[in-house]
Amino acid sequence: MLVAFSGPAFAADERPAPLRLWHAYRGGEEEALEQSARLFTQQTGIEVQLLGVPYDAFSSKLQSAIPHGVGPDVFIFNHERLRSFRQMGIVAGTDDFITPGDYLPNALAALRLEGRTWGYPLSLKNLALYVNRDLVPKAPRTTQEWEQQLTRLSNGKDRFGLAYESGDFYLHAPFLFGFGGALFDPDTGRAQFDTGPMARSLAFVKGLQDRHYIPSEASGALVKSLFNDGKAAMVISGPWFAGEIDTMRIRYAVAPLPVVSETGLPMRPFLGVEAAYVSPNSKQPEQAQALARFLSVGDAALLRVKLGRQIPANVAAYETEQVRGDPLVASFRETAQHAMPMPNTLEMSRVWEPMKLALRGVLQGGVSPGEAGLLAERRYRALNRERPPDASPWPWIAGGVLLVVGAVVWAVRRPRPKQSFQKRYPDTVRALAYLAPAAAGILVLVVVPLAIGIGLSVFHYEGGQYTFVGSANFVDIVASRGYRITEPLSFYFTLAVTVLWATVNVSLHVSIGLALALLLKDPLLRFRGVYRVLLIVPWAVPNYITAMMWKGMFHRQFGAVNALLDALGIEPVSWFTHWSTAFAANVATNTWLGFPFMMVVALGALQSIPHDLYEAAEVDGASKWTQFRRITLPLLRPALLPAVILGTVWTFNMFNVIYIVSGGEPGGATDILVSDAYRWAFERNQQYGFAAAYSVLIFLVLLGYSAFTRRLTRASEEVYA
Repeated sequence: MLVAFSGPAFAADERPAPLRLWHAYRGGEEEALEQSARLFTQQTGIEVQLLGVPYDAFSSKLQSAIPHGVGPDVFIFNHERLRSFRQMGIVAGTDDFITPGDYLPNALAALRLEGRTWGYPLSLKNLALYVNRDLVPKAPRTTQEWEQQLTRLSNGKDRFGLAYESGDFYLHAPFLFGFGGALFDPDTGRAQFDTGPMARSLAFVKGLQDRHYIPSEASGALVKSLFNDGKAAMVISGPWFAGEIDTMRIRYAVAPLPVVSETGLPMRPFLGVEAAYVSPNSKQPEQAQALARFLSVGDAALLRVKLGRQIPANVAAYETEQVRGDPLVASFRETAQHAMPMPNTLEMSRVWEPMKLALRGVLQGGVSPGEAGLLAERRYRALNRERPPDASPWPWIAGGVLLVVGAVVWAVRRPRPKQSFQKRYPDTVRALAYLAPAAAGILVLVVVPLAIGIGLSVFHYEGGQYTFVGSANFVDIVASRGYRITEPLSFYFTLAVTVLWATVNVSLHVSIGLALALLLKDPLLRFRGVYRVLLIVPWAVPNYITAMMWKGMFHRQFGAVNALLDALGIEPVSWFTHWSTAFAANVATNTWLGFPFMMVVALGALQSIPHDLYEAAEVDGASKWTQFRRITLPLLRPALLPAVILGTVWTFNMFNVIYIVSGGEPGGATDILVSDAYRWAFERNQQYGFAAAYSVLIFLVLLGYSAFTRRLTRASEEVYA
């Protein structure tokens, strides 16, 4: 029998405020959640407001919103962050509301911490093997049998026996555990990378890629496309993948991952438990608990199975005909029994980036499987810096007071003008009224965030608590503690890459933009207007869309750039394997985005140059090059110089291109300062104080550049005055 839900009923004039529910669902999972929310409203009279949040930003938004009472009443998240959420005080206990017998034991165990339960299990998520039944009549039971099938099913070009996101450690973990590896040292509890099973698992996957049994640089979209087109016979994925399969064309089955022949051990995937958590700051705690419980049992559980293709954690759901007869649910429930529950410790959150570095380094050929563990160990130690010692804030407070007093004394003692301010500027009140909206905007959007960032830079953040550490963050950055200055994590290395990035891009922007402007200036050029419109299009398209397009064009096997190289008889390039090619891919993308701006500026300035000057130069026998050097360039300089300064600042902080195209590959070597600061804040254990100090240093660099360009502009104005 399915668990019935009964909630409080309210009269129309007594209904409480709506409950806010945050999630990261898309597609069928989102549709199932929306229908469940409407069903809850029908039964209780309580409205539910849903907000979809990008998964990558979900955790940070929760940590920012809930402590200030502006976050959700209920949110849906995987269980591995539970310990971190508990330390930050953003989840409420559920022991007084939950019925333990309603849920699968391993699902409920994942949500227990400190002897209490902290959420309502919704679904189980783990990996299994999807097989195209027309290509694979019988799923492989061992890796030896698997490799034999992969040899038959792969053609070495565009048809693969297996497809999965091989660069994601979550999908590589079954290989590690199958080769007898352990992610954490049993004595210390700390992550361990430089082990024999780790090296053997990496070598196995590298062998699959080198023999073209799996595609390189595979993304979720590519895996889906290959499987639905019949070009991938098998896929490693979770229950969410079932909703992406075109069942009109593909007959599929789900099987457990095979046993590793070398060790005799099964490939054990991580077991994730998705849960509904209640905020401790909810203004309607009982209603929020009721909503979270409602989503985990009864009709809501069946909706998640039917529409979202999730594996329910509700025991009663398996007694229904709908779930009992669903082969997908049965298959994943069987595989979940042998899966390894993902630890909900803080240590777990620290392994993703080191393992991503090692895994992608091996697959891209930049490091051998035997050396990858040491590479991950170094990155692990660098990222997990020791907490700086606490410092006394009083010297800083005293320094701030002295600075303010000094500024007041200077303002009081500075020479006064002979005329009063009111007489010199009689329309002051009107001027201030006009400036007030802009000043308020600058204050709220620029000054306040800047002041908060500077203040945050002298604190250390850990477990939801801020402690004052003074200049420790700045010292660690400037001294490159934990890594050499020639390594990607070093501020100096990243600064050098950023300066080179800005210099190369702006040089290309100006040269290409000016060359096109000179061509389009010719009044006899046919279709000149059409060319102008077409050449402005790259600038008009949002840069993140352009970056995603170029990312696909640089794909190793399916990108347009390598297809062109192959057509010309040139060996295709793995663009994100080496620093030079990854940097070139970023530069090509940003050049495409940036040259139209310089072209428009240069074209406008060229049209303002009197034609008589060129006629006089021709009469004097000046060549075209001499005319360009003596007339065009000097007269373009007043217009181009501000454009170059502005373009440099834009390029210096061009986050989207770096983050989307190369993603910092290889190993963070192509990150620039702004993307590295983002990673310290949101991808490297939420080191907000360290990231704020990083941002302050970026501000100082740009402040120095601003002072330099101001002097340069002043000198230019004096020359042409």
